[in-house]
Amino acid sequence: MKYLLWLLKAAIFFTLFAFALNNQHDATVYFFFGTYWRAPLVLVVLAAFAGGLVVGALGMLPGWWKHRAAAAQIPASRGDAAATAPAPTAPASAPPPSISATDLPAVRQHGL
Repeated sequence: MKYLLWLLKAAIFFTLFAFALNNQHDATVYFFFGTYWRAPLVLVVLAAFAGGLVVGALGMLPGWWKHRAAAAQIPASRGDAAATAPAPTAPASAPPPSISATDLPAVRQHGL
């Protein structure tokens, strides 16, 4: 499986490399007020892709900040106390506790 993934990554790389080699002709991008940018087509495509990534990440920032603020307001006793508190020790001769149906959490049924 590991070799198959490397083979897939190599195929994608060489496909993009061939695309870059075949698209070295100059392309002109016209902006406002008579300004323009002349560059190889592969650079124009790469710049458009990078610009889309930046715009997408900036669009997601308010949601990330909202969720980080909400996570910071959760009291530490809910999540971290169970992990940091020492586990209660039972005597070696005590039988393991039995689990009844009332001890289990309720299972919710979700339909499509």
